[in-house]
Amino acid sequence: MEGRLPDPGDALAGTDLFGDLEPEVRQRVIAAAVPRTYRKGQLLFVENDPGESLIVLKRGAVMAFRTAPTGERAVLTVVRPPGHIGELSLLDGGARSLSAEAIEDTQALALSRASFIDLVHANPRILDAVMRSLGNLIRRLTEQNTDHVFLDLPGRVAKTLVRLAGDTQAPMVTIELNQSQLAEMAGGARQSVNPTIGSFASRGWLRTEGRRIVVTDLAALRRRAGMPDR
Repeated sequence: MEGRLPDPGDALAGTDLFGDLEPEVRQRVIAAAVPRTYRKGQLLFVENDPGESLIVLKRGAVMAFRTAPTGERAVLTVVRPPGHIGELSLLDGGARSLSAEAIEDTQALALSRASFIDLVHANPRILDAVMRSLGNLIRRLTEQNTDHVFLDLPGRVAKTLVRLAGDTQAPMVTIELNQSQLAEMAGGARQSVNPTIGSFASRGWLRTEGRRIVVTDLAALRRRAGMPDR
């Protein structure tokens, strides 16, 4: 459903694609975009939908996933502000290659493909940002494939939690993700992931609070995932 976003002038300032543009250019982008709001659990789009728009997040969080013929889901990533989703379809004009679901109440801007192409023609350096974004996507998918080969399930769960925690230096990080969603991201069944979460909790690395996970020892999770300490 559509809604109004407060303070739209700041909506694109921190994004990879538009953050380096002059403020007046960003204002033209905002004027061409459509404000949207999504309730927690609402689908933004599904696989094979027409790739009609780029979604830039203002608030909330969106989970990108693929669905198998059996109905099982594989979560590829979680996008948070000032992130964006849907750029691949904008570039090739093809159908959506994945589905996206709001996992928190979310506010966003939807920029149509036509407006995006016009913007690229007027500002060719946006293509550099687009190429970086696609490169990051390919690297992430390659790393996920490698993780499924070389990491056991607890290692993948630990690495998923580290990724979701982001670059924070805070001693505790709250992740708004239930254990079923975490299992989808780690590539395991919930009944297998639950004992792993219990094991991590018994070691003091995290605790669960309803439909959220509070990470209390990010360094320990990084070590379990085989990631370098910071």
